[in-house]
Amino acid sequence: MAELSQENAPPNAVTGQLTRVSPLVRRLVANNPSPYTNTGTCTYIVGAGEVAILDPGPDDPAHIGALLAAIEGERIAHILVTHTHRDHSPAAARLKSLSGAPILGAQAYEARGEEVAGVDAGHDRAYAPDRALGEGALVEGRGYTIEAVATPGHAANHVVFALRQENALFSGDHVMAWSTSVVAPPDGSMGDYMRSLDKLRLRAETLYWPGHGGPVLDPQRYVRALAHHRRQREASILTRLRAGDETIVQIVDRIYESLNPALIGAARLSTWAHLEDLIGRGLVATDGVKGLAARFWLV
Repeated sequence: MAELSQENAPPNAVTGQLTRVSPLVRRLVANNPSPYTNTGTCTYIVGAGEVAILDPGPDDPAHIGALLAAIEGERIAHILVTHTHRDHSPAAARLKSLSGAPILGAQAYEARGEEVAGVDAGHDRAYAPDRALGEGALVEGRGYTIEAVATPGHAANHVVFALRQENALFSGDHVMAWSTSVVAPPDGSMGDYMRSLDKLRLRAETLYWPGHGGPVLDPQRYVRALAHHRRQREASILTRLRAGDETIVQIVDRIYESLNPALIGAARLSTWAHLEDLIGRGLVATDGVKGLAARFWLV
């Protein structure tokens, strides 16, 4: 929702374009651009001959066809999924039916409370992994080793993947260069998101390939900037509560200036996520009503 600039940022990912982005990685961008997906979902092809497909994207026949054309003569060995939003995982089932390759990565979606419609792409309820990958699980193929790193926050089942041979990380929607990530309760959790940022900041990868947009350069510094941005947002929310604002709508109207109207819903949900975290830390109280009708105050 908010842009954090990167010096000397490389070109953005181009819709529909297949690009070799590193010796081991090719990227194909799905034709599903939106205010939440930038130019579209980035599907990554890892390896050569026997490949891993990472975040196969929406169940779009054109995208799946382009992906199969890109790997003509090669075999899909693994299908990896960072999380189950419908712009990332639905094509996994189609690829599995065509290739027989196992679906690995994120756990199946489990509702954590009353859901809120209209933000992000929603969850792929049909997603069924052959094996959910826990922290540190390895996937090995011809010429590549991929490590799973649990990063709940944007989604409860979000996982990112480290490519050891290139000291790179496929960061899904947790860290993106073009925008901050939407954290939408009840599935999204701001506390989890911040802890996952702290975990990534301590890792050694030098380049991130995100689920949308171009690569994240100097990721440790950028992750620190993301965490700082969230702490500033939290401070702004506390300031508005101190000034007498009581509802999410009031707070968002005051602290988000010149926001694209298409993103107001996401801003409200991320503010709700901050307030949930503040309640959990004993700094804020609420009347117990869920969502936009709730009232909040400082403790």
